Amino acid sequence: MKLSRRSILLGAGSLPFAVPSFRTGALAQTAPAAQNAEVPPILFVHGNGDYDALWMTTFWRMESNGIARDRMAAINFTDPNARSDDKVEQANRSSTEDQRRELAAAIADLKRRTGAPSVALVGSSRGGYAIRNVIRNGGTGDVSHAVLCGTPNHGVFATDDQSNNEFNGRGTFLRGLNEGESEVTPGTAFLTLRSDGMDKYAQADGRFIGKPGTPTGVTVEGPELKGATNLVLGALDHREVAFHPRAFREIYKFIAGREPARIAIVPEQSVRLSGLVTGTPGGVSTNRPVASATVDVFRVDPDTGERRGGAVHSAKTGADGRWGPAQVEPSWFLEFVLTSPDAPTTHIYRSPFPRSSDVVHLRAARPLGPADKDAGAVVIMSRPRGYFGLPRDVVLLDGKEPADVKPGVPTDSAATLRLPAAEAGRNIVAQFGEERIVARAWPASENRIAIAELTY
Repeated sequence: MKLSRRSILLGAGSLPFAVPSFRTGALAQTAPAAQNAEVPPILFVHGNGDYDALWMTTFWRMESNGIARDRMAAINFTDPNARSDDKVEQANRSSTEDQRRELAAAIADLKRRTGAPSVALVGSSRGGYAIRNVIRNGGTGDVSHAVLCGTPNHGVFATDDQSNNEFNGRGTFLRGLNEGESEVTPGTAFLTLRSDGMDKYAQADGRFIGKPGTPTGVTVEGPELKGATNLVLGALDHREVAFHPRAFREIYKFIAGREPARIAIVPEQSVRLSGLVTGTPGGVSTNRPVASATVDVFRVDPDTGERRGGAVHSAKTGADGRWGPAQVEPSWFLEFVLTSPDAPTTHIYRSPFPRSSDVVHLRAARPLGPADKDAGAVVIMSRPRGYFGLPRDVVLLDGKEPADVKPGVPTDSAATLRLPAAEAGRNIVAQFGEERIVARAWPASENRIAIAELTY
């Protein structure tokens, strides 16, 4: 049955909550709709340069709808950044084949742990490439559902040069995935989720990839696939089409065959947190563990950011880079202090964690650089699960819209505030929508950086 298309035209100033529009290609597939069908185990796949912790809020929403935590997993690719040339080795970066092998192993592990004959895969951005690659190359029988969120299936650009760049829609890799009348592999139900014009990697003009005025050869419809069910989620940005509550609804509905009972996260009475400390060797973000890092966790006042007593947890990482578990309350605002070799002491301020998580990963802030030489303190507001959209969103750092967040199509996931030495030590409010975090501006002279990390 061909689904009707409902157009959603949300401007930059509109809230990104809307009924999705539907686009279906030839041979469109649908997920099983049986109300009582068992939901398959779900494996989440992060995107370029990212890590499995981005799926934390999705885990919580799934758990709040009765999906057991041990029926879910998220891969943490060793080297999450793509190579410039897929065929040429590059330090601390991965090829498409590297990612295919790691994902195939993760699928096998989840099947073994759960005893299930197949699993559902959900991927953000580049993660969708690994999903399509593993399915196309012998994995169809292992994968019941594939959900691709903001995956640039027809490229971030489509040109006749850079044929070995995996993001090139005319390159070897994507041409291989997209050949044929249907662009999906039979036997697996495919769903794509995309933005209606607010995805920075699905733009006709090259300004979002550093080539202003140069046509990219792609359009806002680039993430869609012939043969898949294709949904448009309005004015969500590149990351939000994976991690936003709207995206969660469609992911759950497609895999479970029914609406979720709730979108909100149901808090637990007691919360245990743990995670991985990772590093940036050679300036490249990796998911390789960092040993001999110290993690101290403090409860802080939500209005001032000041500590309430001593550390509630202290740990030093071993070879596996793991820290925790820390026992906290679901109402506590927290400060994580990460002291990692050859990196600034990083003070990470977080909103309360309503549920337990073992993917509270910590990565030290980048070193203080030339732009910070006159700063008495540096405070960064970070949004890992989305970008800052102006005027779409309420984005305030120390009471002002950040000057380094560009208006229009959301492209920035971090904003930086530099303060004079006389203001080091004072409290800084980071506000995004309804989420409000108060951080302390630590002295840069002590090689310290503060990060207000948003959860939502």
